[in-house]
Amino acid sequence: MTRSSLDPEQSRPEKSDPEQSRPEAILEVRNIGKSYGSVRALQGVSAAVGPGEVLCVLGDNGAGKSTFIKILSGAHRHSEGTLLAFGVERRFEHPREALDLGIATVYQDLAVVPLMPVWRNFFLGSELSRGRGPLRRLDVAGMRSTTKHELARMGIDLRDVDQPIGTLSGGERQSVAIARAVHFGAKVVILDEPTSALGVKQAGVVLSYIARARDRGLGVVFITHNPHHAYPVGDRFLLLQRGTSVGDFAKSAITIDEMTALMAGGAELEALAHELERP
Repeated sequence: MTRSSLDPEQSRPEKSDPEQSRPEAILEVRNIGKSYGSVRALQGVSAAVGPGEVLCVLGDNGAGKSTFIKILSGAHRHSEGTLLAFGVERRFEHPREALDLGIATVYQDLAVVPLMPVWRNFFLGSELSRGRGPLRRLDVAGMRSTTKHELARMGIDLRDVDQPIGTLSGGERQSVAIARAVHFGAKVVILDEPTSALGVKQAGVVLSYIARARDRGLGVVFITHNPHHAYPVGDRFLLLQRGTSVGDFAKSAITIDEMTALMAGGAELEALAHELERP
């Protein structure tokens, strides 16, 4: 591999214009930044995601992905820049505000109760009920039926929604979480490294469900450090490095090799290759 193919200063692909308005965007940030006292965790990041689009946010550990996701989900307020949801400028004070607008976040730990059935986890915190007053009770049959139906719409075929969710594979649990977000009205689903702890087959399962969510018209923000997971499903790629944006690229403007080189740092990667060569 030549130096020009690795050196980001010599071979960096042409970026999209970060200032260009995208009126169709569901969620957009312009020169967003976040400071914790004197520490700047994120600076000058611009990106957008529209309906039926997958925005992949890539970067190594410490690149600023966690800060970025917390701003989008309403967990942290941004210190600078502009955040727009459906074309309206917002400053979220609480994650509930983002969720009420249809911005749902699926974190790595999924916040599930392993010993509870799949249907109980699907409706956790939003249980259906029947009757009134002292006769009010959980609508167990309705929740079971809805869970099975919604999972089937996402192409998830579970044998039994009464089985504890802890008995499902990692990919299946991620898929249930995505289907839950879709059912409760999400317009944008933010996925926090959903494939990081999965094997090749299970990661492929999750990627297929991301594609299904995209095909149903949702915007998807896919946070990952793995370009091989991002590239097949992504439409746009935001690369972060040490809290700043390396670029926001359309799929047609960057190859997976260029993306990997930009993430790793071309000169550093070449130096490592020479160091590891046999004498």
